[in-house]
Amino acid sequence: MNMHQSLTAGRPIRSLPALAPGAAAADTMVRFEAVSKTYPAYRGKPGVPALQDIDFAIERGSITGIIGRSGAGKSSLVRLINGLEKPTGGRVVVDGRDISSLAGHELRRAQRSIGMIFQHFNLLSSRTAAANIALPLEIAGWSKSDIAVRVSELLDLVDIADKRNRYPSELSGGQKQRIGIARALATRPSVLLSDEATSALDPQTTRSILDLLANINRELGVTIILITHEMSVVRQLAKEVIVLDAGLIVEQGHVVDIFTHPRHSITQTFLAEILGDTVPVSLSSRLQEQPKPGDQAVIRVLVRGADGGDRLVARLARELAIDVALLSARIDEIGGQHIGSLTLGVPGDHAGLTRVLAYLLQHRFSVERLGYVA
Repeated sequence: MNMHQSLTAGRPIRSLPALAPGAAAADTMVRFEAVSKTYPAYRGKPGVPALQDIDFAIERGSITGIIGRSGAGKSSLVRLINGLEKPTGGRVVVDGRDISSLAGHELRRAQRSIGMIFQHFNLLSSRTAAANIALPLEIAGWSKSDIAVRVSELLDLVDIADKRNRYPSELSGGQKQRIGIARALATRPSVLLSDEATSALDPQTTRSILDLLANINRELGVTIILITHEMSVVRQLAKEVIVLDAGLIVEQGHVVDIFTHPRHSITQTFLAEILGDTVPVSLSSRLQEQPKPGDQAVIRVLVRGADGGDRLVARLARELAIDVALLSARIDEIGGQHIGSLTLGVPGDHAGLTRVLAYLLQHRFSVERLGYVA
């Protein structure tokens, strides 16, 4: 048996729409309705299912993270939102329009309301920063005078006006991404798709780009969808999260709710990457899978709130009349709220440990058994 046995792992679930019953359609910016996507057979190879039975709704003006490992279906989902692919089944509705049914001029017009920023910037090396931003406006048929005004506005918005005449080769990664963001906003989209947009950046630059996106969301009301495999991005910016695994939505909801009560193993893995291993080496080296008489059980518990850890230790000791040791702890911020990972020592006998685990699960704490120590 694995020593790090989770008590909260769940199975893939069919996701329900994020809106509350009776919510107005006007509150929804993006909705997937029973969407599946299978790529056709090729040279004798069978078709490849990329997405299966996907249902979710993203509220207008929100910031939502869609997270999953490589191959989870994130790229297919993006291409369905911006109309580059058609679903095999179901509907994709963006800003009230069934984008999966559009073609030709109608599709191109709808795509102008969906901005896109990329991991590797996708800037044209032969154009200056200003000219790269102007490109979608030229394609849309704007006049030169209107383009000049709009480009200046966007350079100011992304705080890079002094680089307007520089070429991509003269810009840092963060500066290139700011130009990419400005270009994505050029036609005043209502949706901004960020496809691994910070994966090629260092942590400090990533933070500045995420701060910029938060400001854009706040000032312009643009709905932002973050496609990523990095939970740190979701932690810093998103309020809602959708977790993809093997083409299925396995969890979705408010970031804090998902990560304080993760039901699926992939979500637990993402959370462990954020909070890290809170077990000191001096303790982990002594952990045993099976208890001996008098041993302590070592468990890890997720708590919400800056002072949740102190309260939990006190509650366990008081309400169960047991000795509880706080062995280590870490507090982080996810979705604007403090999340704690506590490593506790509790009675290791079967009856005592069963009481502790039952109490924690009854009060909806996520808990792992890590092992036993003398």
